[in-house]
Amino acid sequence: MEEQAGLRDEVDDIVAAWHAERPDLDVEPLQVLSRISRLARHLDRARRIAFASHGLEPWEFDMLSALRRQGPPYQLTPGALLRATLVTSGTMTNRIDRLAEAGLVRRLPDPQDRRGVLVTLTALADLVRSENDLLNGLGATDRRTLADLLRVLLAPLDAD
Repeated sequence: MEEQAGLRDEVDDIVAAWHAERPDLDVEPLQVLSRISRLARHLDRARRIAFASHGLEPWEFDMLSALRRQGPPYQLTPGALLRATLVTSGTMTNRIDRLAEAGLVRRLPDPQDRRGVLVTLTALADLVRSENDLLNGLGATDRRTLADLLRVLLAPLDAD
C-alpha cells in the first residue's frame, strides 16, 4: 500500500504505549486488528446515519441489498436470504414479515417448489454513498489491495 508520510492515528499511540509498558509482548497484530475494529465502528455509524435518513435499520438494508444484488427479478428464497445475511431461520421469518408489512418486499409462490416462497424486492433507496466517502483516502489500487488482504482474513471465517 502507498505509505502516508507523517500520518498517525490512535492505534499508533496504543501500540507505542504497549511497547513502552511491555516490550516483551508482540503487539504487532494491533496494527491491523485495532484499525479494522475502529473502521468497523466508523462504518456502522455512517451506515446508521444513512439508513435512518431513509427510515431503514441496518438489517433491513442488508436484506434489501441481498435481494437487489440478484438482478431482475430481485428475489431469493428465504433459505438463500438466510445464507446471505447470516441470521437464524426464526430471525429471518420475523425480518421478512417486517419488510413485507413495510411494503419493501413481497412473498410470491416459488414455481420450483410448491411449498416454497420467493422473497421479492419492491423498493430500495441508494445508500452506498456514505460507504464510498469512508474510502476516499484510498486510491483505486489501495482499495483493491485492502480488499484482497481482507478477503484472505475473512474467507476462512466465512467458510465456517
